[in-house]
Amino acid sequence: MNSQQYKKSVHKLIKDQEKFLALRNRKSIGGNGIYDRYENPVLTAAHAPILWRYDLDQKTNPFLMERIGVNCAFNAGAIFLNGKYLVVARVEGNDRKSFFAVAESKNGIDNFRFWDYPITIPQTDNPDTNVYDMRVVQHEDGWIYGLFCTERKDPAAPAFDTSSAVAQCGIVRTRDMKTWERLADLKSKSPQQRNVVLHPEFVGGKYAFYTRPQDDFIQAGKGGGIGWGLSASIVNSVVDEEIILDNREYHTIQEVKNGQGPAPIKTAKGWLHLAHGVRNTAAGLRYVLYMFLSELERPWVVTHKPAGHFIAPLGGERVGDVSNVVFSNGWIEGKKGEVFLYYASSDTRLHVATSTVAKLLDYVMNTPADPLTSQGCVAQRCALIEKNLALLKPARKAASKAKVSKIAKVVRASKSAKPAKAVKTAKPAKAAKTVAAAKTKRRQR
Repeated sequence: MNSQQYKKSVHKLIKDQEKFLALRNRKSIGGNGIYDRYENPVLTAAHAPILWRYDLDQKTNPFLMERIGVNCAFNAGAIFLNGKYLVVARVEGNDRKSFFAVAESKNGIDNFRFWDYPITIPQTDNPDTNVYDMRVVQHEDGWIYGLFCTERKDPAAPAFDTSSAVAQCGIVRTRDMKTWERLADLKSKSPQQRNVVLHPEFVGGKYAFYTRPQDDFIQAGKGGGIGWGLSASIVNSVVDEEIILDNREYHTIQEVKNGQGPAPIKTAKGWLHLAHGVRNTAAGLRYVLYMFLSELERPWVVTHKPAGHFIAPLGGERVGDVSNVVFSNGWIEGKKGEVFLYYASSDTRLHVATSTVAKLLDYVMNTPADPLTSQGCVAQRCALIEKNLALLKPARKAASKAKVSKIAKVVRASKSAKPAKAVKTAKPAKAAKTVAAAKTKRRQR
């Protein structure tokens, strides 16, 4: 293509993406009264800027090819800062390497746009091979922290094993979401750590962490469950002791693994938590989200936990690079108690669901807990049915009486109605006489 054609092609690339980014996002029809889903994802690979993917120099890219592809954008931390909804997405290139990038929106629901540059994470003495799933936390010490999974090849793995890895918690901090300072990785007695989240307040003057201790990169082993631990320092974080505040449980949505999502939201009733649970199926691992509430003064003590999942993959959300998965590591509480919950589907794209703190508290505190057996579940459901039937009985009785009354009224009206009067018509002979007289009168004229 000549220079003019090249410029037109570049212009079309940018124009088409601008049109895509400007699409409005509407609430999905239906719902469960707890939250609202939306028709479109808020971030996808197509949201990645043209500048990230194409070399726009005709000399070095004469066919205007995509040079550095983006495979997906998902699993985002979230924060409201300077009047903007910001998500720190996990962006994965076609080369399988993940990196972090900030996208912003004015309303938190649509028109998310990535900043020009992705985040550059400073390195420790042991460089990261891959990084992902950052939780962003505004701590009461004044810093904004980002806790993420740093992955490195397992040094103990044999030479032929090119998939075994060691996962640990990397920590960075910032004041403006642009310049990041790298701190030492979290140290604990667990061989591996994933899904580590910083509690937003000091506890007993110490930094508090939600952890997920596990023995192996994939399998939890003897570990697992959502842990809790304290560290005197954040610059060199060391958790000497972990307790499990929410265990894995046989034949539940979290029988294989579970982990804290974003940092909890503080409410008058306690700390509101969002987490993910994993179970095994014939089709592979299934990830869903669930919620629980913990004490204000003792965040490691769970007070309420509804049975089952809070959000599960639905429709097209079930298909992607790792299918049948939803995962969340970011949500934002608004000034009026509204909640923007960002969740990814199937390791491919990012969605938003909206609710309120009041609704979520009602859901968590008044939804029955898991009785852990089929018989117990049936008993719960039967009790609900019995209650509802009792509540509906007066209304049904009133409706039945109203129906009988209406039928009786129609019957009475039909019986009392008078028969219609017959219309009298002139007899044929009399009519003929009248016609003949009229004709005679006309002749006489």
